[in-house]
Amino acid sequence: MYSSSDRILLGSQRESRISKFRPWVLFVVPLLAILFQIYIPQFSKFMAYLDMPLLVTVYFSLMRRSAVAGTFIGALIGLAQDCLSKNPLGLYGIVKTLVGYFAASVGLRFDVDHPFIRLLLGFFFFFFHQFFAWVMFRALLGQQVGFDLQQTAVLGALNAVVALFLFHFLDRLRETS
Repeated sequence: MYSSSDRILLGSQRESRISKFRPWVLFVVPLLAILFQIYIPQFSKFMAYLDMPLLVTVYFSLMRRSAVAGTFIGALIGLAQDCLSKNPLGLYGIVKTLVGYFAASVGLRFDVDHPFIRLLLGFFFFFFHQFFAWVMFRALLGQQVGFDLQQTAVLGALNAVVALFLFHFLDRLRETS
């Protein structure tokens, strides 16, 4: 079944179950995250550094613990973000689909309820998202955009800290069984 190292990473059986959410949560939370991403930076330039749709994608994908569900979550949030922003249609749809798939795959293997793991995953998936968005801009769109490693690391740390608080808030919206 599992090796001894897998048991350490998985935690207890209770933590490895698929989390369930009310249907309105799966609709309203991503919509609010996308609206936050579009409108809040107009009032505060600092808030433009937070990628709330990405953090919501990571959270729901981690908690569903299904690669198929994570893929659909990422695709839907990414395409909705593309439709409501100035980005080319499909760019963030593709990138968030990859993030959703890999986050769900990680959710199968690790105890994603631990705050330190969540901090690391928030940082990793922000970096992953930024890197693949950069690849998409260069490869598919032919745009010469830069990838500043130091800035991405700092913004990744900021998003990881916000992810801790956001994930804690979203945990309260899970259905209890």
